[in-house]
Amino acid sequence: MKVALFGGTGFVGKYIANALINSQHEVYTLIRPNSIGRLAESNKINVITGEINNSTALEQTMMNCSVVIYNIGIIREFPSKGITYKKLHLQYTKLVIDSAKKYNIKHFILMSANGVKEQGTGYQSTKFFAEEYLKKSNLNYTIFRPSLIFGRPEGDKEFCSELRDTMIKLPIPAPLFFDGVNIMNAGNFSMSPIHVENVADFFVKSICNEQHYMQTYLLGGLDKVKWKDIIGTIAKALRKNKFMIPAPVMIVKFIAFLFGRFSFFPITTDQLTMLMEGNICDSEQLFKDFQINPIQFSSKSISYLRKK
Repeated sequence: MKVALFGGTGFVGKYIANALINSQHEVYTLIRPNSIGRLAESNKINVITGEINNSTALEQTMMNCSVVIYNIGIIREFPSKGITYKKLHLQYTKLVIDSAKKYNIKHFILMSANGVKEQGTGYQSTKFFAEEYLKKSNLNYTIFRPSLIFGRPEGDKEFCSELRDTMIKLPIPAPLFFDGVNIMNAGNFSMSPIHVENVADFFVKSICNEQHYMQTYLLGGLDKVKWKDIIGTIAKALRKNKFMIPAPVMIVKFIAFLFGRFSFFPITTDQLTMLMEGNICDSEQLFKDFQINPIQFSSKSISYLRKK
């Protein structure tokens, strides 16, 4: 099947592109001219160069396809550089959805995120409104909402690699964030880490099955892992002993408020807010329904962290 992939040069997008190729799909992807070198397997993909807000580029990418996968997204915005959640998560998604209707796309698959909501952070709310726009488009849609995604990054930003570089490798204790005054809650919020290969498999396996139309799926690994255990697992993968101390999140948020707009600072207030909310879901039945073998979050499965 001919598939138009938007966001094929990012961390997850590269894995989706490879999974599509391995499943014998014909892939068309729109790439900005300065990003062509980031595309994996470029010799096996139909590459269209251009900007997503160019109607000709959109036409060339989508006109021969039956399926669209929209995977463009950011985890941090820099408004001074024109990199915003509103633009990439909402405005550009609307452009592609409208073009998909024009070219009679059979199936639109959207990368969203677990925990999206109308009254949330900028990240959460723009993802939410993109979902709502798609649901009202009359297109056959499938929406995936992953929890924390991990896996070998191949030069891209990835959660575990970022923690390795900004926290675990530093000669200071790792923070166990807690809200309020109850220190016993330090580091007890949880996530459901899911391997990037599993995420890619879910996207690709949804393509040829109409039972996945008009569905929204929460994607997470089978384990619910506390923050302090995530830090411990990363440290174990690096064969390090890492000391951890409780850290009041309000103090860290204040510092992030002052410096979060600068790329050198590792976290923003919005990211801290979402982190403290936790990010868990139960996807055990989905793995069975899609016939996908889950890759467990463990020191073994993140051993790539030692190979920087």
